[in-house]
Amino acid sequence: MTAPPARRMRWLPGRWPADAAGRRNMALLVQLRWIAIAGQVATILFVHFAMDIRLPLPSMLVVPCIATAMNIGSLMVLRRRTDITHAELFLALLFDVFALTTQLYLSGGATNPFVSLYLVQVALGAVLLHRWSVWGIVAVSTLCTAMLAFVYRPLDLSETLEGHLFDLHIVGTWICITMIAVLLVLFMTRVTRNLQQREHYLAELRQQAVEEEHIVRMGLLASGAAHELGTPLAQLAVVLGDWRHMLEIKAHPALVEEVGEMEAAVKRCKTILTGILMSAGEARGEAPQVTNVRDFIDNIARDWRIANPGMPLRCDFGPHEYPRIIADPVIRQAVTNLLDNAREAGATYINMMVSRDSQWLHIAVRDNGRGFDAAMLADVGKPYRSSKGKQGGGLGLFLVVNVVRKLGGRVDASNGAEGGAMILLRLPLATLALEEANDDG
Repeated sequence: MTAPPARRMRWLPGRWPADAAGRRNMALLVQLRWIAIAGQVATILFVHFAMDIRLPLPSMLVVPCIATAMNIGSLMVLRRRTDITHAELFLALLFDVFALTTQLYLSGGATNPFVSLYLVQVALGAVLLHRWSVWGIVAVSTLCTAMLAFVYRPLDLSETLEGHLFDLHIVGTWICITMIAVLLVLFMTRVTRNLQQREHYLAELRQQAVEEEHIVRMGLLASGAAHELGTPLAQLAVVLGDWRHMLEIKAHPALVEEVGEMEAAVKRCKTILTGILMSAGEARGEAPQVTNVRDFIDNIARDWRIANPGMPLRCDFGPHEYPRIIADPVIRQAVTNLLDNAREAGATYINMMVSRDSQWLHIAVRDNGRGFDAAMLADVGKPYRSSKGKQGGGLGLFLVVNVVRKLGGRVDASNGAEGGAMILLRLPLATLALEEANDDG
């Protein structure tokens, strides 16, 4: 038996990847560092020129330049990679601690009111880092603060400011506390938003796991039922074959016709069971069918018309070149489910429209039935959500949504402007196309 080519699985567009947390946190540190660079330069220039406190300008301006180079390097890393390690976040915060220590050493040490900015680094570490790393930031910040109490370059005050050092310290403390409050609010707001997005993403993953577990149980039940029904159907086929050759039956044309209808019904039941087993991956000795999109859709429409005589079904194909694909039975069953749903919703005609673009194959099923109400549109793809009002309904669309999601696609539902409903399947050509599949395999 020929094994089917390997398929590429992917997340739905717009999903928030779990490994993006480190990258987003590093981006926040880069933004805060830009704020710190601007604040340092403005403060240094204001204090030196406006307040006439003589600072070592060349040495102090070197630190913002190094921080700028650090930010540019961090941005280049963020563009090339999708994740940032915990160690890299720790080193980035450690760099900010040493940069702050250097500036404080050059501007009065522990007597500088801006020494309280160490608390910002500790707060960032408490949110972003693991326990051992947080205590590392605490230890380094504490040691640096202690060192600055003994080793620092004193401020060179002008004669007019000599007697107002305490007043300057009070004003500086007020400015420092205001800066700490503003920075923490800005940062914590962004972190909270990131955490909310992550929780939403994890909630979706949990919901998807529950739905997939539900599908597994349904698949096992359907597979078991298919095996159990296979034997009695085979017996019925044998009995009907014997009846067809009985003289008593041959003598009555009406009975011959009824036996033929019964044989056709049994054959259809066996075809349905075969499809169930193939969808469950239990077919034996059959190679995957390779065809083109147009023939694949036409075959689905032909079989559905035979099973539903008198129900108009129209197929429209866009003016595109369609690739050869692997005709997966689960896709056939998904499209058939959509056609059955449209018929059961009271439609008097159904239109199936097929088109494509560079990445996606679009299969739309549109009808003139009752359409979806607002609550149904909000819960499309949820189990047991049905507009037909039947107990146990809604599983057909539920299975369609999950089959398409497994293939890396998506399902959109809407109501037509003149009534009726439309279901649009978007299937990735990278998953279906024979050429793409062979390349991946």
